[in-house]
Amino acid sequence: MCISVVFLLGISLNILISFACVDCSPKIYSIQVPNEFPHDPKAFTEGLLYAGNGTLYESTGLYRKSSVRRVALHTGKVEALQKMDDSYFGEGLTMFEKRLFQVTWLTKTGFIYDTNDLSKIGKFTHGMDDGWGLATNGKVLFGSDGTSALYQLDPKTLKVIGKQIVRYNGHEVHYLNELEFVNDEIWANVWQTDCIARISLKDGSVLGWILLPNLREGLIAAGHNVSISQIIYKSSL
Repeated sequence: MCISVVFLLGISLNILISFACVDCSPKIYSIQVPNEFPHDPKAFTEGLLYAGNGTLYESTGLYRKSSVRRVALHTGKVEALQKMDDSYFGEGLTMFEKRLFQVTWLTKTGFIYDTNDLSKIGKFTHGMDDGWGLATNGKVLFGSDGTSALYQLDPKTLKVIGKQIVRYNGHEVHYLNELEFVNDEIWANVWQTDCIARISLKDGSVLGWILLPNLREGLIAAGHNVSISQIIYKSSL
């Protein structure tokens, strides 16, 4: 989870501040970075998951550069790569029953890949307004489309079977981006902020916030580009 966050950081806390309560310190969390690993600096990471045994699966974005990859965690070596058609912008990625599911930006199209050789074994149309993030609890797929909606998709039909509106203190939380399933919660990066929302699956309420401005500032100080180009690119379209 911490690895994917590095590539999805935003530029401010303005969205959180606009609806945060004055005294919510029990719901605010910080982070620790236990380790760092090498990674292709040219990869425009949109979806990232750890599959165990030192293996990462990664979805990269940008038109004409999007791909799905299998990456060795400890070396950063790309062990397998499936390039996407130039017309697609890769987004969220998750694994269900040893298959990879990926959504694409500005379309309702998704793809299914074999985890062994990354061959494309399926294509689907989902009911979300757009394709941003994906995660799974092993039973259903969870999806985001950049709005305040958290979707549930049937992993067999890939159709929307449920939707919750994510709220914090009664206010909708927009720009839900990459998703992770953690301890019966959905964790969602909020695009253009340094925030991760911890979301209850019971009612879509935000249980707490993980704030990462120190991580971003440290990366910038060390000379790393933490996806400012991603923010500019999406904002310009």
